[in-house]
Amino acid sequence: MQEDNKNLKFQRPAAVSGLALLCCALWGSAFPLIKLGYQMMDIQGSGSQILYGGARFLLAGLMTLAYAAISRRGRLELDASQLPAMCGQGLLQTTAQYVFYYIGLAHCASSKSAVINTSYTFFAIIIAHFVIKGERMDWRRGLGCLLGFGGIVVMNMEGGALGGDVTLIGEGFILIGSIAYGASCVTIKLLSRRMDTTVLTAVQLIFGSLVMLLIGLIMGGRLEGFDPASTLLLLYLAAASSVAFTLWSLLLKYNSTGRVTIYGFSIPVFGVGYSALLLGEQVFTLRNLAALLLVCAGIIAVNAAPGSLLKKRAGS
Repeated sequence: MQEDNKNLKFQRPAAVSGLALLCCALWGSAFPLIKLGYQMMDIQGSGSQILYGGARFLLAGLMTLAYAAISRRGRLELDASQLPAMCGQGLLQTTAQYVFYYIGLAHCASSKSAVINTSYTFFAIIIAHFVIKGERMDWRRGLGCLLGFGGIVVMNMEGGALGGDVTLIGEGFILIGSIAYGASCVTIKLLSRRMDTTVLTAVQLIFGSLVMLLIGLIMGGRLEGFDPASTLLLLYLAAASSVAFTLWSLLLKYNSTGRVTIYGFSIPVFGVGYSALLLGEQVFTLRNLAALLLVCAGIIAVNAAPGSLLKKRAGS
């Protein structure tokens, strides 16, 4: 009965919208703050960026694990036989996504990376179509993805086009990272059916971040210049990731993949807004307004799709 009530709580439209947008707002705030962190600590090069990301997600994983332990009074639902699957999730969701993204970002314009990165929504919905029973792709989900993706393209167009050359180590790596994250949205939904979602999130973050730290060190990365301000900033980024990944995983557990991941198109929109507030960048433009409207239209289209609102009730 308690699980049924939790199921219903995370399926309510207001809860899905509110929590999904909260996750996206937290992730969106990371864009300008990571740039600020790089400036504070003079972080340059992919190796140091991966090292910084690894530190961020390791702290996030430890915070999530601490929350799970406190909320469950030390009784964590963790079976040793589940660890390989949890670590595999970490390699896919944390390591692959962010290592490929950080390397690709160093060889790709930020506007193009923002567009390519949001394509994970397409991959999540397409993979779910083939892997998860009852999550068939339909025309409304397809339309929602196109509208949301179109909004991100409009927001990032400069001079009427994105332009530029396409390289494997640049755009290709960002696309690989997006595919990895899209796939991870499906696998975490499958794994959460038989595992404690919060513990799963904690373990995958910890393991994935440890691999990131190792890769960053191998690539010659270094982290120096910690002071109270940069330390607090890193702690905020870790806490934001902890809350966002935990809530996002719970939403995926109790709802269809498309219904949740479509909100991912709002992350760059939040990122632009935070950049305006924190970095003084221009945000109130007709282009950004058009992008916001397209993203909203995409979210509405997907959530209005027949069967997207799960209505299972106890005893039905």
